[in-house]
Amino acid sequence: MADPAPLSLLGPFHGERPPAPAWFEAAIAAAPERSRIPVEGAEIELLTWGEVGKPGLLFLHGNGAHADWWSFIAPFFAKDWRCAAISWSGMGGSDWRPAYSAQLFAAEVFAAVEAAQLEVGGVKPILVGHSFGGFPTLYCGVEHADRLRGIVMVDSSIQPPEKRWRGPPSRPDANRVYPTLEAALSRFRLAPPQGCENLYIADHIARGSLKEVEGGWTWKFDPAIWQRFSMPDLGLLLPRIACPAAMMWGERSGLMPAETVDYMVGEMPDSVLRVIVPDADHHVMVDQPLAFVAGLRGLLAGWA
Repeated sequence: MADPAPLSLLGPFHGERPPAPAWFEAAIAAAPERSRIPVEGAEIELLTWGEVGKPGLLFLHGNGAHADWWSFIAPFFAKDWRCAAISWSGMGGSDWRPAYSAQLFAAEVFAAVEAAQLEVGGVKPILVGHSFGGFPTLYCGVEHADRLRGIVMVDSSIQPPEKRWRGPPSRPDANRVYPTLEAALSRFRLAPPQGCENLYIADHIARGSLKEVEGGWTWKFDPAIWQRFSMPDLGLLLPRIACPAAMMWGERSGLMPAETVDYMVGEMPDSVLRVIVPDADHHVMVDQPLAFVAGLRGLLAGWA
C-alpha cells in the first residue's frame, strides 16, 4: 500500500531545496532552450533538447502541471532524439484562454512539432502524455494519426461509462496568493494526493508551478479551466486509435485499478502495448523516474 500523503511535502525544508542525487542534478543541468510560440491567439511555452534532425519526441504534462515536469526526464533521451515539451494553455508559462478544447490542444501539439523541428529528419514524431496529457495525446492518435509515429499514454485513466466523470468540480474564481515563496511551497500537493519519496523532484516541479504577483506568490494554472473545457467522449476514442500506441501506468496507481485497466485494454486495438512501472503511484515519473526512463526507452526501441 502506498504511504499516505503528508500534510506538507515541502514545509519541513522552509523554502530550501531538498538534497538531490547526482543523476537529477546532471539532468537539470542539461537545460532546455526556452521559447514561446503563438497558437490560436495564445502564447505557448516550449522547451527543447537535443539535435535538430534526430527523431522527434514530444512530452505532454498533466492537469495543473507544466513543461518542467519533463526537464529531469527529457535529457535522458536527448542524445538520440530531438525532444520537446510544452505547457498547455491555461497552465505553466502559457497564456490562459477564454475556452479550451481538444481541438485547441491538438493545435498546440502540432504547432510545437513544427516550432521544435521534430519532423526535420523525415520521421514522424511520437507523443508521450501523462495523466490528463494523455487525453489530447489519444485525440491526436485518432484524429491526426497520419501525422504521428506513435503515442504513449502514461497513467491516463479513462473510466468505464458507469463511472465516467460527470462534470467539473467547483473551484474558487482565483488562485490563492501566498505572502512568501516558502509559504507557497509548503502548500504544494500532488493531485490526486499521494506520498512522495523523491522530494527533490516535488520541490523542482513546485517551483515551476508558481509565479510572483502583487502581494506574493500564486499558482500559474487557470483555476477555471474545467468550467470552460470541452473534450469528446474519451471512451469512444479508444477503439479508434489509428497509429502505434502504448499505455504505461504505476503499479499502485489509484487511478488505474484493475477494472479501469481491463476496460481500457478491452476497448483499445489489440496491438496497443502495455507497461506497468513497479512501485509507482499515479505520478510515475516522480515516483520512479529512472524506471520510467527505462520503460519508455524500451517502448521507443520497439518502434525504431
